[in-house]
This record gives sequence, structure tokens and C-alpha cells, in this order.
Amino acid sequence: MKNEEWQKFKSMEMNDWLSFINDDDELGLTAVKVKSKAPTADEHLVAKFQEINDFYKANGRLPENNMANISELMLFKRLDSIRGNDTQCHALVDFDEFNLLPLTHEVAEPAAEYKAKPKAEPKPVVKEINSVEDIFADDDFGLLGESDDSIFNIKHVKTDKRAESDFVARRKACKDFDKYKDLFPVVQQELNSGQRKIIEFDDKGEKLQAGEYYVLSGVLMYLEHIDITSEAKTVDGKRFRKDGRTRCIFENGTESNMLYRSIAKSLYADGKMVSPKGEHFSDIKNVGEDDESAGFIYILSSQSEDPRINSISNLYKIGYATTPVAKRIANAANEPTYLMAPVNVVAEYECYNMNTQKFENLIHTVFKDVCIEVEIADLQGNMCKPREWFSVPIEQINTAIELIVNGQIVNYRYNSTTQKIELR
Repeated sequence: MKNEEWQKFKSMEMNDWLSFINDDDELGLTAVKVKSKAPTADEHLVAKFQEINDFYKANGRLPENNMANISELMLFKRLDSIRGNDTQCHALVDFDEFNLLPLTHEVAEPAAEYKAKPKAEPKPVVKEINSVEDIFADDDFGLLGESDDSIFNIKHVKTDKRAESDFVARRKACKDFDKYKDLFPVVQQELNSGQRKIIEFDDKGEKLQAGEYYVLSGVLMYLEHIDITSEAKTVDGKRFRKDGRTRCIFENGTESNMLYRSIAKSLYADGKMVSPKGEHFSDIKNVGEDDESAGFIYILSSQSEDPRINSISNLYKIGYATTPVAKRIANAANEPTYLMAPVNVVAEYECYNMNTQKFENLIHTVFKDVCIEVEIADLQGNMCKPREWFSVPIEQINTAIELIVNGQIVNYRYNSTTQKIELR
């Protein structure tokens, strides 16, 4: 700076000096940045209500009072609180995409005289707190979910990313379900006919195969795709299992992209496998020296020429014997329990380490509605009513046996109208 410029600079008034600095600020160092405006209370309310709209849009339903899902429970409480507040309902009427509030878009603002009308001071009420529900109900200041200071908005805490991902992977409507909906009835029919069977899911992942079927929490599931993004490995002595995203299609028209490991854990806790087609119920395998035979479950058909008998379709006797079946039925033509006629052995299963009679009773309970009522005279002319004959397709009997073996029979019943074993 030249001497004359310095002399001029020294003689400047403060305002002139500031103007000089500002005009000569080629780099914008003196520019004042405008602070972003903090959201108002109304903007905050709209943002909170939009989360409810987003939930409804994603799930096709209102949030429910679900104590097992804190996030959904908070939305339920928030919506309930807004619905009970006339001022908030009117403030949100233009943002109510799905008519979730007890107003319509045609409702005007409350009249001035109505808004100016003073309210009587309510008497203090002492609320009794006995449960988590009571705590939420007593949240007069919205501390549990109506503000950014909610106790559920946890910051600066390390979280389990896998758990967070599974939350995102909740089921949603399957948009291309038409491609899969006809597969599930076929699998159900194959289960009923014995071409497939329901078996235990007895590991934590190795039996997950794309293209196979599983039962998760009572719902049939098709594992359409597996995308493994992290292979199994061991680092510094610590073992990491393989993992990745999947696509699961459920019989009820929903889908999920759960993690591979999460599906395995869920099936291990509350699920089953559906065997590949063609794996029929067969003789017991891997019987050891310590296993004790408990007898035989058998299925018989009758050779009776009595019109009352041979006119009954799908007529089978289901029973048990402690001796080989061939020996037990040798005198069938002379015993009323066998309808006083020779019989054919349709199926025979030797059972180990179990109460065979209870097993038989359970099968009889499943098919009790189709137990036939018939009277047969024995060799002495006494009338007898055999109780172990049923009019039921053979594949349904095989399915019932399989469901009893794997412990799933409690979830099924026999429908005598459709002549099929169905989920309850």
C-alpha cells in the first residue's frame, strides 16, 4: 500500500473503514452467513404425522398397539394423541392423505368465538400406574415419543447393525405375487398326498436353499433367492458365518428381504422345513442297538363283499399291534374288528421308543368325524360295532402320521368336506 493510501486509510471514519473493507473483500471473507431457520412447532407436528402416513402407505393399515414393536407402538400412541386434539387435527387436515383423522378436507377452521371460549380448569387426577400401557397413557408432555427428545431417539450409542437391518426387512406386500400364488396350493397338495413332508429345521443355516419351501411361524414360505455378500471366515480366531440378503415370498401375499442368518435363526426358533418333492414317509432309519421296538402302526383295507361295506369309498382300518401285522390279521375273516372278512395290508410302520397305543389314539382323534358306524355279527351272532374303520383317502392318513411324527399335528385338522388335512 502506498504512503498516500495509508494516510487516507488512517483518516477514515469507522463507517467508511468498514465499507472499504467490505468493498475490497474479493474472497467474501466478511460475508455473513444466514443461519438456517429452526423448524417451528407446526413443522415438527407435520413431520411427526408424515411418519404415520408413511407407515400406512407401506403397510396398508394403521399402526397397532403392538408392545412387541416399539416403533409401531409409538406411531399408534402418536396418532391416538393427535386424534384427541382438535387443534392438531385442524392443523394437519391438509396433510391427511389417507383420511386418518376424524375430519375431512372440507372442514373449516373452528369459529373464532369457539376458539376464544375459555375452558374450565380441570381437576387434578391422580393416575394409577400399573403397566407399560399406563406409562404411555400418562405421558402428558409427550416425552415418550412426541418430540425429538423422546427416550427412544437414542444417540451416541453403538447399535447392532444386523438388528437394524432386520427391522428394515419387515414384510411388505409382494407386488409380483401373481408369479408365485399358484405355487403354494401345489405344495400344499403335495404335502397332503405324501409327496412332500414337513420336517424339523435342525440347524442354523446350512439347510437354507434357494427354490425350497419352509414354514415360518405357521406360514408357508418360498425362499426365492439368496445373495451371499459375506462368506464364512475366521479372523484372529473369531469365526464369522456367511450372510447376505434373501428374497422370501409368503403364502399370504407378502415378501421380505431378511438376512440369511436371520431366516435361519427364525426357522430354528419357530419354523420347519418342507422336504423336496418325492421324499415320502418311509421306514425308520438308523435304528440303534439301544432302540426298543414299541409295536406296529398299520393301515388295512377290507375284502368284504357285504354291500354295506364295499360301497364305502376310501375305507381303511388304522390300528396298532404289538406283534407282526401278518400274524395279527391271520384270523381276520373270523373277527368282527376286521369286519369278518380278509384284509389287505396297505401300510405298516414299526415304531421305536414311543407309546404306540397313544400314537394310534391320536390318529383316531384326527379322523374321528369320518369313523364309520356299522354293526357286524360275530361267529356267535352277537352284534359288534368296530371303531377303527375310517372313510378317508390314504394320502391323508400318511400325512397325519407324518404330522404326528414331526409334532405339527396340533396346527392341522381334517376337513371331512374337502377330505383334506388343513391348517387350523
